[in-house]
Amino acid sequence: MVETTEIIEKRTVNENILPFPLKPLVRLAWNYWWSWSADGASIFRDLDPEIWEQCEHNPRQLLARTSDYRLAQVATDPLYLERVRQLSERFDAYIAPGPTWRGPSEAGTITPERPVAYFCAEFGVHSSLPLYSGGLGILAGDHLKSASDIRLPLVGIGLLYRYGYFRQRLRSDGWQEEHYGETDPAELPIHLIRSADDTPLRIEVLIRERRVLAQVWRADVGRVPLYLLDTNIPENEETDRFVTGHLYGGDRETRIVQEMLLGIGGVRLLRKLGIEPHVFHLNEGHSAFLTLELARELNQAKRPSFAEAMSLVRERCVFTTHTPVAAGNDEFEPALVTRSFGNSYSQELGLSQEEFLALGRVDPGNREERYGLTPLAIRMCRSTNGVSRKHGEVSRALWQKLWPAKTLSEVPISHVTNGVHAPTWMAPLMRSLYEKHVGEDWQTQLQDRGRWEKGIAKISDQELWSAHSLLKQRLVAFVRYRSFFSRHGAGEDADYADAARTMFDVSALTIGFARRIAGYKRWDLLLTDPERLLMLINNEKRPVQFVFAGKAHPQDEGSKSILQHLAQWKHDPRVRQRAVFLEDYDQEIARQLVQSVDVWLNVPRRPLEASGTSGEKVAVNGGLNLSILDGWWLEGYDGTNGFAIGDGVAEVADVDASDAESLYKVLEEEVVPLYYDQDADGLPRKWLAMMKRAIQTLVPEYNSDRMVEEYARRIYS
Repeated sequence: MVETTEIIEKRTVNENILPFPLKPLVRLAWNYWWSWSADGASIFRDLDPEIWEQCEHNPRQLLARTSDYRLAQVATDPLYLERVRQLSERFDAYIAPGPTWRGPSEAGTITPERPVAYFCAEFGVHSSLPLYSGGLGILAGDHLKSASDIRLPLVGIGLLYRYGYFRQRLRSDGWQEEHYGETDPAELPIHLIRSADDTPLRIEVLIRERRVLAQVWRADVGRVPLYLLDTNIPENEETDRFVTGHLYGGDRETRIVQEMLLGIGGVRLLRKLGIEPHVFHLNEGHSAFLTLELARELNQAKRPSFAEAMSLVRERCVFTTHTPVAAGNDEFEPALVTRSFGNSYSQELGLSQEEFLALGRVDPGNREERYGLTPLAIRMCRSTNGVSRKHGEVSRALWQKLWPAKTLSEVPISHVTNGVHAPTWMAPLMRSLYEKHVGEDWQTQLQDRGRWEKGIAKISDQELWSAHSLLKQRLVAFVRYRSFFSRHGAGEDADYADAARTMFDVSALTIGFARRIAGYKRWDLLLTDPERLLMLINNEKRPVQFVFAGKAHPQDEGSKSILQHLAQWKHDPRVRQRAVFLEDYDQEIARQLVQSVDVWLNVPRRPLEASGTSGEKVAVNGGLNLSILDGWWLEGYDGTNGFAIGDGVAEVADVDASDAESLYKVLEEEVVPLYYDQDADGLPRKWLAMMKRAIQTLVPEYNSDRMVEEYARRIYS
């Protein structure tokens, strides 16, 4: 690896003035390991809870803004200092050199010198690093964390977005408005990378016939480095400084130049760092251009034919697709591709412009077809996989045209079902239960099904219900707090705003529904029969309450209309105390919901849910899933560990009407009766049995440690 040095830019916190017993907090703040470590978030939060919320859980800003007096207080608190000492020692032990992950002999070439290079357009490591919009980014963040936990050598490659993804506000009429806040790298726990001569490391990509430079930042995610390219530097023209402006913002030209920077620039960055990956993992098609850069390198160095270069590139690249419909894959007009790349890039590949454009078409001879990144990635990678068993089947049918001589069953697209990083999404109360009954080493034993079955069986009904009830109390308090300030801030009627202080009931059945607002996710399915729904909500003896959250893409007017309909419905006096929409859905809101709701609702139109992982986060906390049999739930549901909507097989003329009827029926006849079937001690024994069964059957399977190991054994090797 070539020599580079890493400089920590001037910090917003002057660590030299921190009381010496608190010095470890500065070091801890620079590695996101704290965010999934037991007591990590609590130690920072307890410095000043109000500032912690104001700075959106950014530990660097917290240390900068906490008063000298408060720092002096905790620096003389022996109990707090002991917590800091223990956390620091655990971090030292975690980060210390040790044996790397060892799989089968053929996978042994994954080493620190030859790691996995994991490319993705977004990374949801933590809410204080706003480089994600939804499930793809959260999955990527969990992938990095599990790679760190199991010591799999891996580096992440992404972009540092100046404005990130949009923040959401709802007008009084329920219409979504978007706004963006600028991210200042100097306030983030990320390092600016410098070369050996102490100048900022730069990579260069020719984009739109202009030389575009990008500087490089590094975020530490446990043992895994995440490198981020940033074009917001004075040397670039103003337009090019915005290449890394907004995540999924702008027009098609913005999108393609971002993807050029990610793919081509990412490979050039690895070269600058002296990293020679064992394998390049394209997590979704956004980074597909990296395969062309690898081919260009070979062509320039050895002058092989493109066919020979393509064969060599394929051996080094693997591709994960997350989209079950053709329209969801990135495609570009040929003229835009030509304008963005110019003529020189295809020449350096040894291709004509027409041959270059044919690489992105399903039918290479169809000059009218748009240039797709998924066909390019499939052609240029040795392995393609979906993210659930069903999604693998759907992907084989979707892309069969790329293998016209093969039958559907012969199409070489496999699957690795997604999982979630349990320590990130698990409530501390549940963690303590698992430590007590599964074992202190539960985190390293996530895949031991026998261990989990025995351990969870030992948890008493009272213990489990007490922990879950406390988490629901926290959720109700959170809903009231967020709703009150949101309504006041939006200038809502005073009575409506004040009603937030008393909304929701801790003892009522609470259902969560939070996800991206898109047509196929069917946000409006629950409102198909409003009167029937009102009977569920307002049942005096067995009420049901709903928590909603999610964002519609700024350019998706149809999804915004769906959201507006829901937002207006919650103003109805008959539901305003039992239905709430939480604005600006992010990781922290997600954590509150998945750790606390009784039931997680998921109603996508089959088979359009590639995998879905939010329900897996709920299962980690003992919550129950009520879902369409699609994505991961089609594999996870066994009839005893949650609830199913529809049968996942039968095709009917009006699938929406059929699924809505099934949803209402399951709620009325299964979910509500089971929850309210409580004994003299107030314990719903059968419900608790199902909670335990969900933990026993789902946690050992749908975790990202298993997912990453499966990639390492089956895909990377």
